[in-house]
Amino acid sequence: MINKPIPSRPGRGAQSARMAEILRVDHAGEMAAVAIYRGQRSVLGTAAGHERITGQLAEMEAQEAAHLARFERLLTQHKVRPTALAPVWRLAAFALGAGTALMGDKAAHACTEAVENVIEEHYAHQIAELKTRDPDLAAELSTFRDEELAHRDLAVEEGAHGAVGYGFLSAVIGVGCRAAIKISEKL
Repeated sequence: MINKPIPSRPGRGAQSARMAEILRVDHAGEMAAVAIYRGQRSVLGTAAGHERITGQLAEMEAQEAAHLARFERLLTQHKVRPTALAPVWRLAAFALGAGTALMGDKAAHACTEAVENVIEEHYAHQIAELKTRDPDLAAELSTFRDEELAHRDLAVEEGAHGAVGYGFLSAVIGVGCRAAIKISEKL
């Protein structure tokens, strides 16, 4: 399912309303990404023999935390409230991270790949939409997207496709991410 960029809306306040949606959903996504990695590290960080993946997860979490901090500043700057479902998304994301980590390293990587595939597509649409209207934000999103793609590529290199039930796991996570995006834009 490929979504087209949302065209500019007509009417007074439409562009600021769309910017609020973009910032709200991106903030929610980065908050969830941090929670996923924390959930994975809570499981794998205490298990012997998982030092490598725990280090990778910590590094990716740090990048996501930097993205989150930037969106927190943008929310304040633009006077946009975060999603009302932030506590739900944080808990669900932590559970997703912990759950996939309990399934093993490959499932944790499959989770990362599935999430980052959706996020890459999501950011690409926003970048296209913002390219002329807010080129500075579009450039920042491009940088974030490139970092998300690096996370995805690492996950694939580390065996994401070898996870038990990979196709099902990837599909369910992708559907969940797309639903959370749509909901977070509005709520």
